[in-house]
Amino acid sequence: MGDLANKLGTLVEDLVYPSLPRIIRDTLGREILDLGVRRKRRLADGRVKEFDAVAVTADLVGLNSTKATLISTDVDWFVADIAAFREFLPEYGALPVVGILATLAVDESVLNDAEKAGFLVLAVGDEVMEVKNRPGFEPKRW
Repeated sequence: MGDLANKLGTLVEDLVYPSLPRIIRDTLGREILDLGVRRKRRLADGRVKEFDAVAVTADLVGLNSTKATLISTDVDWFVADIAAFREFLPEYGALPVVGILATLAVDESVLNDAEKAGFLVLAVGDEVMEVKNRPGFEPKRW
């Protein structure tokens, strides 16, 4: 059961990552210079922290947390994650951080909580998937 839950989490993350450059460009007007996924850092004292995605632009960092099901407590925990980000990845200390919460579907009350906290919220929409077949490919009619 635990393996299945972990796979669902990484599946949702895999849906989010390809969209981050477009979303950051469209919503924040920035181009990503570096996109790190599942960034893990160990401090000298042995503490370890993993960040789902870190999208670095010239003048800000988009910090993403992805949940299969986003709940209000995740919003509160993400505030703590942003504080931890500064400690675990101090090389970005001079850049402001934009928090980006992502999920499959978001309940309106959770969206309200996330907006009050100042976070961008992503969920499945029209542009998650795209056709990858070669140009001119004609699907078989069954």
